[in-house]
Amino acid sequence: MGLYREYVLPVLVDATCGSAALRSFRERAVEGLRGEVLEIGFGSGLNVPHYPPEVRVVYAVEPAHRARRMAEERVLASHAQVHHVGLDGARIPLPDASCDSALSTFTLCTIPDVEGALAEVHRVLRPGGTFHFLEHGLSPDAGVARAQRWLEPVQRRVADGCHLTRDAAGLVRDAGFAIRSVDSRYGLGPSPWSWLTLGVAEVV
Repeated sequence: MGLYREYVLPVLVDATCGSAALRSFRERAVEGLRGEVLEIGFGSGLNVPHYPPEVRVVYAVEPAHRARRMAEERVLASHAQVHHVGLDGARIPLPDASCDSALSTFTLCTIPDVEGALAEVHRVLRPGGTFHFLEHGLSPDAGVARAQRWLEPVQRRVADGCHLTRDAAGLVRDAGFAIRSVDSRYGLGPSPWSWLTLGVAEVV
């Protein structure tokens, strides 16, 4: 699984999560980011071209070396400075209350210790700081949810631990954030994979 995780999976994620169908969702996810930003699950830098001008510095957390290399061209073209600061979202080497905003796109589904990672995001954000998230997850439709539960064991093996049944907004709320806005809907593609949640939460 090591070679697959390091060399194959980043290419697959870049292709599937970098589709044109998701571009408008990414553009909405980054709206309002400003100053110093923490991005967990930075991947191949798919969000980089969409950062608003108010973003000065991005602290990127990404475990896959191949993904970081794939991001280099996007990073070089960006107005924002990007610094890779860690490999594990549950252990972020940044001081308390050091970031203005944080971003996660299609990451909370996969992080093994998702509660620990959200606690770290909460810790490094300043009071009033915002956490922007775009995630796929558990559908409210009973038939789709049954299919997601049935498919999840295979999904986790093929996609390096990715869950189909996590509730992103619920996880963020349980981590102590105040939810500012949530928009959930189906995107393009098969329904077990396409229930998307776009949200902004705040440290209060």
